[in-house]
Amino acid sequence: MTKSDSDSNQTAPEENSYVQPGTEYTRDTRYIETRITADGRDGYPVEPGRYRLVVARACPWANRAIIVRRLLGLEDVLSMGVCGPTHDQRSWTFDLDPGGVDPVLKIPRIQDAYFARVPDYPRGITVPAIVDIPSGQVVTNDFPQMTLDLSTEWKQYHREGAPDLYPEDLRTEIDEVADLVFRDVNNGVYRCGFAGSQDAYESAYDRLFDRLDWLTERLSGQRFLVGDTITEADVRLFTTLARFDAVYHGHFKCNRSKLTEMPVLWAYARDLFQTPGFGDTIDFTHIKDHYYVVHTDVNPTGIVPKGPDPKNWLEPHGREKLGGRPFGAGTPPNPPKPEEVVPASHRVG
Repeated sequence: MTKSDSDSNQTAPEENSYVQPGTEYTRDTRYIETRITADGRDGYPVEPGRYRLVVARACPWANRAIIVRRLLGLEDVLSMGVCGPTHDQRSWTFDLDPGGVDPVLKIPRIQDAYFARVPDYPRGITVPAIVDIPSGQVVTNDFPQMTLDLSTEWKQYHREGAPDLYPEDLRTEIDEVADLVFRDVNNGVYRCGFAGSQDAYESAYDRLFDRLDWLTERLSGQRFLVGDTITEADVRLFTTLARFDAVYHGHFKCNRSKLTEMPVLWAYARDLFQTPGFGDTIDFTHIKDHYYVVHTDVNPTGIVPKGPDPKNWLEPHGREKLGGRPFGAGTPPNPPKPEEVVPASHRVG
């Protein structure tokens, strides 16, 4: 997630400027592209216990990594540090931990790991990021590649029964669908919310809802986006849908329809939410606190909405009638580790 997505701050809190007047929002996609691979070709081989995944539950891009790590059962080989939902002008902070310091990395801010790798790192201090524990340096913050590598390069350490989220015979279609979803939906909500002109906003709005209509048609006759099992494409769409009514509908002016008013997508989202590894990673309190507090140019009062009531996420979805096997030949993940459970007051059920 880049600064424009609210995941790094190079300016003072009162100058949190995500909207540039008169312009269309453009995402900075320049990430640290170093990869952690089975053969270690970039200098970082896959090794149990060597790396720490740093996330914020508020962030949809980080939420992807949380879900994939959990579905694949990588908790015991890739530890996870969780930043708080809001941050100051310098970077995401470990304010949820005792003393405000990550217990493994021994740092108060994720920026410290970036600067350990690249002194005076000039771009966004973003999550998710994977840190090399021995050196304290960020290895990568390339979130699209990160989850693909967890599925492919970390395969040796997947749990028994882990699903194949990126099956080789479907990769071309998964990539095509994921690209459309990214451009028009995942990034589309930000293009609406951070638009600096009426024309830019309306263009982004139309692209967003045209793509949601396309997704509605696609999902009307099939349970999942690609094939008959959950894949990477579903993970990527889900994290935006999970935030749609709580944040994007009002805060980002994506208000043609609420998710709850789009029956196919609402049922699809509930189906995934009720699948182990998805809904149990969602922290609605962190999500709302982050967007409504950090985006001071969009929401200058900092008032966080009380609603919507999330209990309807547990209503029956009826998608089973479309067939499909959520985990393919695999099995659901184990319950989350006790220290990684979302607080009961922040979730549904």
